Amino acid sequence: MSIQSRRERERAERERLIVTAARELAESEGWDAVTTRRLAEEIEYSQPVLYSHFKGKTAIMTAVALEGFADLAAELHAARTAASPQQTLAAVGAAYAAFAEQRPALYDAMFAHAVDLPFATPQAPAALQASFGELRESLRPLAKDDNLEVLTETFWSGLHGLITLMRNGRLRREDHERRLALLITRFSR
Repeated sequence: MSIQSRRERERAERERLIVTAARELAESEGWDAVTTRRLAEEIEYSQPVLYSHFKGKTAIMTAVALEGFADLAAELHAARTAASPQQTLAAVGAAYAAFAEQRPALYDAMFAHAVDLPFATPQAPAALQASFGELRESLRPLAKDDNLEVLTETFWSGLHGLITLMRNGRLRREDHERRLALLITRFSR
């Protein structure tokens, strides 16, 4: 193994360590607790080492968000195995809601905080396109004459709105399953 390849491997390992530490710290204490100083302490490297990998907290949060989009795409893909289009949409909607509920800080990095990612463009990273693509494919058999992209954006907006409003206490948590079922029923007609 060459010295150069060892250095590249070590750099990738440090970057992975930084992203993992940020993700874990955000999930346990919230994004306000994620600072370069705190991350440096957590991973036992100096702040200049962090800055050699990421420009700052926003860049770290962007890396966490990209990882989250890959995770979401995998979970939505796994949910798309139901027998009927209606059951598939229900499974995908439930998987999306569960993802947001089980990983609130990750979900916030992906959808609520300012990150340096191009959404809704051909330049969007592959992980972002893949997660949107899983939503789109779950709706494809139900789209009929609707524009599939617009239908997918509308369904995603509905899911996101329900989840965000419930998480922020604007909607009653006890009615979450009923609202989710109603949204899915309306889109699967």
